[in-house]
Amino acid sequence: MPEHKKRELKFIGSALKDLKQFPGKVKREVGFDLDMVQNGETPASAKPLTGLSGVMELVERYSRDTYRAVYVTHIGSVVYVLHCFKKKSKQGIKTPKGEIDLIRQRLQQVQEESKRS
Repeated sequence: MPEHKKRELKFIGSALKDLKQFPGKVKREVGFDLDMVQNGETPASAKPLTGLSGVMELVERYSRDTYRAVYVTHIGSVVYVLHCFKKKSKQGIKTPKGEIDLIRQRLQQVQEESKRS
């Protein structure tokens, strides 16, 4: 069996700082899931983020709250974590526009940086 090289993990903007604010159990789950992504696997908690092609999100529920970690794997050989946040919207499952705008901005930043390197 060929050995799989673990992909580098990079946090964009305040994503790592935001992740560190999550409850311990959620941090462990997200960390485990991101490790799976780095190894080329797709965690059970991963799903495509609606409206942004190639962008995935990890969804963790804890104590009546929902936490999300948004990432991409299709830019180079790096797993980029674009945003981590606690979903505050009371309007169903839709991700709030402000969060989507920030994700879109960070995705564009990563795409531009990858073109320069």
